[in-house]
Amino acid sequence: MISRRKWRIACIVGITLIYASVSLSMSAGFGLLAFGDIAQFSLLFLAFLLMVANAVSSRGQVRLFWGLMALGCLLWSANLALWTLYEVILRRSIPDPFIGDAILFVHVVPFMAAVALRPHLSEEKKLYFSTLNFLTLLAWWVFLYAFIVFPDEYVVLNVAVYSPHYDLLYLVENLAFLVVLGMLAWNARGAWKDIYWNLFVASGLYAVSSLALNAAIARGQYHTGSIYDIPFIASVCWMIWATLLARETKPPSQPAPSERSRWQMLAPRLAMLAMLSLPVMGYWAWFRDTAAPNLRQFRLLVTLAAMVVLGLFVFLRQFLMDRELVRLLEESRSSLENMKRLQTELVQREKLASLAQLVSGAAHEINNPLAAILGYSELLAAQAGLESDQANMARKIGQQARRTRELLSSLLSFAQQSPGEKTLLDMGSIVQRALQMKMLRTENKNIHVESRIAPELPQIWGDVNQLFQCCVEIIGNATDALEEVHGGTLSVSVIEEGDELVMEFSDSGPGIRDPQRIFDPFYTTKEVGKGMGLGLSVTYGVVQDHQGEISCENRPEGGAVFVLRFPAAKQAAPKMAEAAQA
Repeated sequence: MISRRKWRIACIVGITLIYASVSLSMSAGFGLLAFGDIAQFSLLFLAFLLMVANAVSSRGQVRLFWGLMALGCLLWSANLALWTLYEVILRRSIPDPFIGDAILFVHVVPFMAAVALRPHLSEEKKLYFSTLNFLTLLAWWVFLYAFIVFPDEYVVLNVAVYSPHYDLLYLVENLAFLVVLGMLAWNARGAWKDIYWNLFVASGLYAVSSLALNAAIARGQYHTGSIYDIPFIASVCWMIWATLLARETKPPSQPAPSERSRWQMLAPRLAMLAMLSLPVMGYWAWFRDTAAPNLRQFRLLVTLAAMVVLGLFVFLRQFLMDRELVRLLEESRSSLENMKRLQTELVQREKLASLAQLVSGAAHEINNPLAAILGYSELLAAQAGLESDQANMARKIGQQARRTRELLSSLLSFAQQSPGEKTLLDMGSIVQRALQMKMLRTENKNIHVESRIAPELPQIWGDVNQLFQCCVEIIGNATDALEEVHGGTLSVSVIEEGDELVMEFSDSGPGIRDPQRIFDPFYTTKEVGKGMGLGLSVTYGVVQDHQGEISCENRPEGGAVFVLRFPAAKQAAPKMAEAAQA
């Protein structure tokens, strides 16, 4: 890489020395003129091609940066192509006024827009904002050219006035570009800093050579290929070197600063100054300008046109910024809702984990004496010499002991929510089985069931027994709620939404008093003896174990709805592996 870099430096220095030797050795004439025009155009067009190659091989802001730099070089090359056309092909002197002067003046604007992108930072910008900044910058400099130079160049030809005005405005434009490029090079780091400084030196050398060249033209001492073109050739070669350096190093982007920088606040302030300067310049053109009336009228028309164009750009920018702010606000709301939901799930899991440890220990401690009570009560009830009251009492003790054992079984089931073996499941058939089992117990209770199970549903990874119990639990809660209002409708749907399987259980019952607490352990809305408040807590844990989501809310038309979401098998398999490793 070092030898290649030295070879490129040698080529660039050699080209500059060859041009200088030819320029100094040849006398003024068509040969030197043709050599100068063709050499200058060829080198600048080579810089354009290299910048296009950099743009093609880059991405994002870097691609746009080199694209704008290439556009500036293309306009610059167009100016030199016109010089070649007149002096070499047509063999005529450059006319005055010359359309190439306007093209040459505009070519710096894409350079400014490219530098304003700050491609060394990895910040995401919308393309339309960058385009709008470029158009605003272009409109402003075109207005300055049309206001200061154009009237004395095309409205009423006055070479003695427009030529120094053009030279001064072009110098100011180049100096403004150098200031912005210098600020960028000062704040950059690494390879980007080297690229910016090389571009800065090349642009500075060109600004000096342009100033000397324009002064020579004003004195009538310039001809193409003269000594004044040597610094220009050196600046173009240096720009080619900076382009090759970027292509070779491919510098990485730097992280954007977290805080809003002065650079970011510069663009809107410059736009504000540009808008505020228009009335001032219009006032000067009407009240202070001593030029001919037609020139004053032209300047006023240019000012009004610039007000319309820049005002349109400002309005469009504000519209786009408002739309962007609305989008960011929606994303913030969505992020806040996701954070709240995540916080709720974390709290719920902590509750379940803490309670599971407590319940597991208590259940094991109670189970041993309970087994003794149940065994002795059965032995006591089996004795033949007991009176009827004593036998009934022994049987009641056995019944209560068995009920307590069922309670302990539920508690242990809640406490031991360990992931079982998961296989590919068809949730449509599981929901259908759960409906058939629960509906056998609701005959003659005025409960109507509507099921909508989509065909060819994607499979999910899961434990068939756990998911079946979840469906039975939710359907059982819905039927209990419908029994309270003497019947109603239970709607069950299983559909596919994107990469998820969505199950929805809704009823037309009285609804839930506090849906946010419905998954809390021991929270129940049923009568004493009908439920312990653990079924939905167990369901919540099972759904979470299957990388799914469960939610509950009351419907506006009455009743409650449970929604369960599970990732389809193609998405669930990796998640299950991650959960198993954790």
